[in-house]
Amino acid sequence: MPINIVPEWMINLDDEDIVFIKKFLLVSGSLKEMAKQYDVTYPTVRLRLDKLIQKIQISEDANNEPYIALIKRLAVNEKIDFDTAKILISEYKKTNWEAE
Repeated sequence: MPINIVPEWMINLDDEDIVFIKKFLLVSGSLKEMAKQYDVTYPTVRLRLDKLIQKIQISEDANNEPYIALIKRLAVNEKIDFDTAKILISEYKKTNWEAE
C-alpha cells in the first residue's frame, strides 16, 4: 500500500488550486481549453495560473523566511494589498538586520 506524501509546495494550496492543477494537466496545459472549461477569458485563466505560480514560489521561500512567506501569501490571496505587504516585509527586514 503506497504512502501518501504531500509535497511541501502543495501544503498551502486550496482545494480549488489542486482542482485547477488537475484540470490543467488533463488539458495538456492549454490555457485556451482551461478558459473554455471555466467559461472565462484567456487572460482570466492566465491571471489565475500566475497567482498559483506565486503561491508555489512563496511556499518554496517559506523555508528561508516563514514570516515573509506568510506576508506574501496574504497578499497573493488578497487578504492584504501589495503595498502593505511591501511595508511589512521592509520593516521586518530592518528589524532583523538591526538585531544581528
